[in-house]
This record gives sequence, structure tokens and C-alpha cells, in this order.
Amino acid sequence: MITIKNVTLRRSAKVLLEGATVTLNPGEKVGLVGRNGAGKSSLFALLNGNLQEDSGEFYIPTQWRMGQVAQDMPETEQSATEFVIEGDTVLNDARAEVAAAETTDDGERLGNAYMALYDAGEHDAQSRAQALILGLGFKTTELDNPVNSFSGGWRMRLQLARALMCPSDLLLLDEPTNHLDLDALVWLEAWLKRYEGTMVVISHDREFLDAVTNVTLHIDAGKLVRYGGNYSKFEDMRAEQMELQQNAFSKQQDKIAHLQKFIARFKAKASKAKQAQSRVKALDRMEKIAPLLADADFSFEFKEPANLPNPMLSMQGVSVGYPAPADAPAGTPPTVIVQNVSRSVLAGQRIGILGANGQGKSTLVKTIARDLQAIGGEVTEGKGLNIGYFAQQELDVLHPADNPLDHMIALAKKLTIDGKLAGQATREQDLRSFLGQFNFGGDMVKQAVGSMSGGEKARLVLCMLVWQRPNLLLMDEPTNHLDLATREALSMALNEFEGTVMLVSHDRALLRAVCDEFWMVSRGGVEPFDGDLDDYQRYLLDEGKRLRAEAVAAANAAALKPAVVAPVAEVVRKEDAQLRKEINEKKRPLKKEMDGVEKSMAALESEKNALHDKLATPLPPADIAEAGKRLKAVEDELAELEVRWLELTEAMDAIESAMA
Repeated sequence: MITIKNVTLRRSAKVLLEGATVTLNPGEKVGLVGRNGAGKSSLFALLNGNLQEDSGEFYIPTQWRMGQVAQDMPETEQSATEFVIEGDTVLNDARAEVAAAETTDDGERLGNAYMALYDAGEHDAQSRAQALILGLGFKTTELDNPVNSFSGGWRMRLQLARALMCPSDLLLLDEPTNHLDLDALVWLEAWLKRYEGTMVVISHDREFLDAVTNVTLHIDAGKLVRYGGNYSKFEDMRAEQMELQQNAFSKQQDKIAHLQKFIARFKAKASKAKQAQSRVKALDRMEKIAPLLADADFSFEFKEPANLPNPMLSMQGVSVGYPAPADAPAGTPPTVIVQNVSRSVLAGQRIGILGANGQGKSTLVKTIARDLQAIGGEVTEGKGLNIGYFAQQELDVLHPADNPLDHMIALAKKLTIDGKLAGQATREQDLRSFLGQFNFGGDMVKQAVGSMSGGEKARLVLCMLVWQRPNLLLMDEPTNHLDLATREALSMALNEFEGTVMLVSHDRALLRAVCDEFWMVSRGGVEPFDGDLDDYQRYLLDEGKRLRAEAVAAANAAALKPAVVAPVAEVVRKEDAQLRKEINEKKRPLKKEMDGVEKSMAALESEKNALHDKLATPLPPADIAEAGKRLKAVEDELAELEVRWLELTEAMDAIESAMA
């Protein structure tokens, strides 16, 4: 187990942890939470050995192997598969030993080296790595692509796959969902549920934490507080604890006031001096309860739009995608990703845009936002349409060398020139005040954006968005880098927004809170999705299996790299079989009880029918009374068994959904 006892941890002069004590047991899945700057990353640095405690005792079993996601951007011409395989440190050591043994004449050493190589999984390393890569959203055709050929977000996914590839007893994950779409996120949750080691994860995704953790560790005022349960249970318990603390503090303040009043009144009287002195001592001995200092809430609101055209926009036969590159040969056609879109967007709609990775969600949003030209069809905008666009990558709209005030001044000038001001005050002091509402006060208004954290950049984009008073909000992954408090503020603001929202997000809590209808971008088209997010998660898992099976079949049929693809299919098949086995084991006791319930229900139904037949014949009054009494008892028992049968059915469905 991991033990932290009376540990003090500093970064420069700042004390992050003081007298912190906690124990983490083997196999626990721990969510590490706390406000930004509380010390979560520093605690990770203590756990992985990059930071030493300033005082106190810290212990982690020396034999434990550790897995974690490297934060640097990989730069290598290695293939994606080989890069991920290298994450298996045990396999790397075994390979090195084989290479060393082959340079000697020691047959016994060479034999042992090859045995260790087999035990390390050399025979299925490629298929294991490729299963991880495919699960995180890559295509089968990309397995051998060089790492450097991928964008930054995809390279960070490869770093995650590399960490999962590493055999570990302790897995440290710092914001693992930041670069994932919802389909990859659902796959990662399923993988982490099967992970057998100890895991500590930092995340601002409420539903992700609820799904994969069973312990919550809260960093608060330099202390580590352990809560049994996932994030939602932590919130409930913390709310109760805060209420109790506030009540206890209030009662103690009343008692202190009473003692001080007695002391002040009687300390000068000889007859009461002894009692007054005893109360002074009681006051000194009293262990003071700290007042409740809740984290400062962050909140904002969208101003009422100047107008609400209806419909906001209409798309007829629209195709979206990317034009041919500038250096492409003349006549090269554009790349079409989604075609024949015929949809209208109405005032007040709350639309969640769903779809597996690479299907064209962001391309559709960029086209509506006018960042891309439609390749075909017609987009008709309502009169007075004012679009507010939150790009998936904050730097798409931010300039690293400029500061927040520069951005606001430039935005005010642009809207003035375009004639799109909607009553906003544009003086520098007004802009400073508005920035202050988004926690950009003091020197921060002059801080270069390039030096800001991801969360601060996202907050600045939100600030600029709100200031424009849009009536159509297009939000593409707005929660990347936002902490839980800011996500809650965004959710509340979107719910109170009077315009239209179109939202792409892997944050299911935000989608559930904001959206009341969904569009599915899939197989080159856009259609309404008839279901909720739980239905969509099941769809994603089924779709992932289907796509992988199709890719394997196509590759084998064309005889393209069968040696590469077939092992992937085998791993997928084994994973599915193992998952089905785990589901059946969990359902077995419920199924056994259900069989018993069904037999009892069948017997009672037979008895009920017999009693009805009996009561339909002439009987003595005593027999009628006895049969009627028994019929009532049978019907009551049947009703209870039916309720239990429904409970068992729901419990088994819940197991299927949780492990899907």
C-alpha cells in the first residue's frame, strides 16, 4: 500500500501540503480532486519520485511498477505500433537481455533470456499495442504511420496508449480525457474498469470519475482528505461535512461569545474572579473550529441576444469537407466528409452533435461557423444571425503574443467595423471590467496569452464569446482544460442562454445538462439520434466493434498485411470473450435467483387459476371464504415476486451497461 504520513510538500516558498496523512490500498481506483493550484500535480510528482517530501514519511512498495503518461510531445519517425510497444518496459528489458546473451557463448543465459522474453509477451506485443491504438480512435491504416505524421492531439493519444501498454502496479493518469472524443473516452473507461492495479487519476470530467473511481482524495487547504466513493458520492459527503462544520463553528462562536461576556463582566469582581479565571482557561484550551471557507464560485451569464431569427439557419443538400491543398495538381477535387445535409436550426434549440471520431462533427461546425466554405448545397442564414464560435483548439482564435486586453480591444474594433455591435460598451475601462468578471483582474489583463494555462485560455475565449452577445452558440469541445467549477458555471450559463446552442463535447455531464435533442454525424450524413446518451454509449461500443471487424475483413480479403491485422482481430475477440465472461460471472447469482422467482411465479399462477376455477363452482360458505382468503394471499405474493423479477432484470441490465 501507499502511505503518506504527516507529509509537508513545498514548491519554492509555497506550501502545498502540510501534515497530510492518507493510505491508499492495493487495487483502489482513486480520483484526485481539488481546485487549480491546490497541489494535485505536485502530489503526482511525489508519487512518481520526481519530488521529495520536505518532512514526514512517504512510502510506496519498492517492487511496484509504475505507468504514467509522458507529457512531452513525441518526436520520432517510429511507427505508431513500435512507439507504443516500447512503452512495455518489461518487454524492453527482456529484449535487451536477449541481445546481450546472444553476444556470449552462455547457452543457459540465452535460454533463460528467451524464456523471459516469451513471459514478457513478445509473441503478442504487436497485437496488444494495436488493440490499444485502435481503441483510442486510430484507423487500421494508420498503425504503421510515423508518429511525426500525426497532429499534437493524436500524438498525446499515442502517449496514453504507451502508458497503458506498460505493465504496472500503479497507474498515474493526469487529465487522460483531454484529447479524446467520446468514442475513445467510452473505450478508455471500459479498459480502466478492467485494470487490476492501483490507479490515481486527475480529471475534471465528472462522469469519467464516477465511472472509473471508487475512492476520492480531496486536496483542501493543504490537507489530504479521503472519501470512500466516486466523485458524486464525494460531493454528497463533502456537502454534509461542510454543513456540519458550519453548524459546529456557529455553536462554538456562541459559546466563545458567552464565555467572553462572562469574563468581561466579572473579571474585576473579587467574588467572581475565580470563576472568571476558569473560563479564561477554558477558552484557551478550546480547540478552535475553523470557519467554512468555501472555494470562490465562478459564474457568468450570456446577455440576452439582440434578436432571435427563426429559423437561425437552413441547410439544403449541403456537403462539407476541405478544399484541395494549394499545392495539389489542378483539377484535384475537394475532400467531402459529410454530404447531403438538409436540416434547419431553430431559435431556442439545444442540439448535441454526436458521432464517432473522424466522422465530421468539427467539420460541420466549422462550416456553420463560416470558417469553411460549404462544398455543395445551400446554407441560408436568418436575418440578424450572430454566431459565437468556441473552437476546439483555443489557439485557433487567440494570439500567443497578445494579452487579454489586446484581444478585447481588437474584438471591439472588428465588431465596430463590421457593424455588429449590440449595445456593448467599448471603452478600455469597460473592457477591463468585463475581463474582471472572468477572473482576469490586476496584472492578468496584461499577461501574454502564450504564458497562460489551458484553463485560462479557455476562460478568455468564453469571455470574448459572451461579450459578442451571440444568438447562435457553436461550441466544439469547450470543456478541454476547464476545471469542474468552470464546467458547472458553463453548464448553468448555457441553460439560461435564450438563444440556440449547438454543442460538440465528450463531457457527458454537460451534454445531459444542456441538450434536449441530438444529431448523429455518421457514415457521411447527419440524422436525428433517437435516444439518450446511455443509448449512444452502447451504440459507440457496438460501432467500434463493427468498424474493427470490417477493417480486419477488408484487409484480409485484399491480402494487405494480414500478419499485422489478424493478431488485432484475435486480441479484440479475446477481449470480447473476457468481457462476456466477467458479465456472466456477475450476473450468475442474479440469474439463479431469477430462475427461482420464475418457478415460484409459475406455481402461483397455476394455483391462482385453480382457485378461480374452484370459486366458479358451487361451494359451502366456509370453503368460499377459505378459497378467497388463499386467492388474496396468492395474488399478494405474485405481486411481490413480479416486483423482485423487475428489480433483478434492471440489475442485470445495469451490469451489461456498466461493463459494455
